[in-house]
Amino acid sequence: MREAVIVEAVRLPVGRRNGIYSDTRSEYLLSSVLKGLIEQSGMNAKEVQDVIVGSVTQTNEQGNNIARIATLMAGLPEEVPAMTLNRKCGSSQHAVNLAAQGVISGDFDVVIAAGIENMTRHPMGSDKVPEPKELEELYEIVPQGESAERIADRWGLSREELDEFAVRSHHLAHKATLNGDFEREILPVEVEKDGENITVTRDEGVRPNSTLEKLSGLKSVFREGGKITAGNASQISDGAAAVLIMSREKAEELGLKPRARIIARDVIGSNPTMMLTGIIPLTKRILKKANLTVDEIGIFECNEAFSSVVLSWEKELKPNMDKVNPRGGAIALGHPTGASGARIMTTLLHELEDFDQRYGLQVMCCGGGMATATIIEKL
Repeated sequence: MREAVIVEAVRLPVGRRNGIYSDTRSEYLLSSVLKGLIEQSGMNAKEVQDVIVGSVTQTNEQGNNIARIATLMAGLPEEVPAMTLNRKCGSSQHAVNLAAQGVISGDFDVVIAAGIENMTRHPMGSDKVPEPKELEELYEIVPQGESAERIADRWGLSREELDEFAVRSHHLAHKATLNGDFEREILPVEVEKDGENITVTRDEGVRPNSTLEKLSGLKSVFREGGKITAGNASQISDGAAAVLIMSREKAEELGLKPRARIIARDVIGSNPTMMLTGIIPLTKRILKKANLTVDEIGIFECNEAFSSVVLSWEKELKPNMDKVNPRGGAIALGHPTGASGARIMTTLLHELEDFDQRYGLQVMCCGGGMATATIIEKL
């Protein structure tokens, strides 16, 4: 059986909405991370056989198969093809899974999986059209935030619990930033902002002074008197990330060190109204597929779309929470939707190495009622 291994993974610092990347086109961000990935790996770009990129809002700069445009801009040979896919928030995690499948099947030896989303320049929902009445006759169509409210209600989660988890995210991300824990995974990038050239080296959305008292003063967003606020939901963000995936044999032939192997991949559909609950059955299913238990996972990365999503998952799976998002998550670091899957995989790889853990599990809920999951093993 062929093995798909991760040789390198990098990400750009995540930018806030209307922040450091607001004047920067998406193609530049994506091409920068592709070029940086290849340079950091030490591999010749001619070895790449495909580039698979996740992007959610494929309009304007992010349309027209941005993967192909950025691949050429990054200086890869014209013979290297590229495709852009949309599985909502799990898009670039699914790109990782597809790349692994291509390697395991023998179709490819070297594939780049990446993600891009500049949500400042391509607002979430700007590609949306009204749902057809046939769908609305089948399901109650609600905003994601209302789904998050219903999850909080179903699992009996209080507003205080949601806010406490958000504070945890910011404090862990701030601690990791101060300790330099993100430095190995972050690729500094030079951009122009307000006519000035700036080198970006740190995530922009982390709020070290976040407190329960401050968050408790925020108004609910999706429901009058509700529990979901801007403080306990993921940040709207800009960013890009990329992961280099190879067959183990090819990596060894090129003299490159495999850092982890991808041992299980999965995707599931879930109820479109509740929308964000697919991570619960999917985590159980992928653990069974990998013949692992919750206790055997050294690091979990469960995307912090909303506090209620992670906390409902915690209630069902009962993991040791010290192992869950140990360097914070999307509430603090941000959630550039199409890029988040590759960003989280990059962070997970480095966490496994830094904490000397064997198995890592990444799981993400996706809009429309889906979820993606991957388990990797540190080598």
